[in-house]
Amino acid sequence: MSDHIQSARRVLATETDGLKALADSLSDDFSNVIERLKSVRGRIILTGVGKSGHVARKIAATLASTGSPSLYIHPTEASHGDMGMITRDDAVIALSRSGETQELADIIGFCRRFSVPLIAMTVKAESTLGRAADFILSLPDAPEACAETRAPTTSTTLQIALGDAIAVTLLEAKGFTAKDFKAYHPGGALGASLATVSDLMHAGQHLPLIDQDASMDDVLAIMGEKGFGCAGITQGGRLVGIITDGDIRRNISTLPDAPPKDVMTEDPKTARPDELAADVLRRMTGGEHKIMQMFVTEDDRAIGLVHLHDFLRAGLM
Repeated sequence: MSDHIQSARRVLATETDGLKALADSLSDDFSNVIERLKSVRGRIILTGVGKSGHVARKIAATLASTGSPSLYIHPTEASHGDMGMITRDDAVIALSRSGETQELADIIGFCRRFSVPLIAMTVKAESTLGRAADFILSLPDAPEACAETRAPTTSTTLQIALGDAIAVTLLEAKGFTAKDFKAYHPGGALGASLATVSDLMHAGQHLPLIDQDASMDDVLAIMGEKGFGCAGITQGGRLVGIITDGDIRRNISTLPDAPPKDVMTEDPKTARPDELAADVLRRMTGGEHKIMQMFVTEDDRAIGLVHLHDFLRAGLM
């Protein structure tokens, strides 16, 4: 084993031990912070300098994308006017390993003066920051992975992990769903993966629907007109079957005299409009026979249709 791999494994082992210590140290203090943040009417403000500042930015971004309005304010900029971005409806989470970061003094003073809830994320509960805070998120005093220089390594990993724990716990406490999450991530692969069937489906006059008492000539005509390679067969408005191009080929010798009910596949697989498109795609492609199209129903009535090409256009294939 090379020295490089040994070094890397030592770093990862040190940080893993720190994360285990963090998990073991969680207490009612964490629950109290979550309850307070859950009730915030404004925004959750993150602040810190140096490496803690970079982590604070990341935590703010994660909170904002998971349904908890949040932003990062640099302590120095706050001292020169940005303090006006903090209101009494907000809560402030200040990150400082030592709790003695001088640049945080003005924000600490502002929170005390205007009764803005202050949450300290620090190793030192008895530090200046810890004593001034309303709530403390304690970090274990775990050794840094770079023991020689004490460069922030383990400590920043723990800050990030605790920030993730806050964001996910808040998400669950608020009942934030994948549909809500999609609203904050409309673009890219993530947005595509969170698309619902209703985002992709064809509806209204585009649907190839026809009553089961129609003739096969009418079925073939609507299949050709709508261009989806299928027709939904209805009875009293309810979807009772589907006829696909494959069904036509298999029954070519009896057409056009066979009634639609003798050609159709009864009780076809369907999707709900609120289902994640990715889940429906797995059902369409995961079986022995690939399903090219699927009707979308509510109360057994067809309200839409999705085709494999729709998933391809959405970037899901």
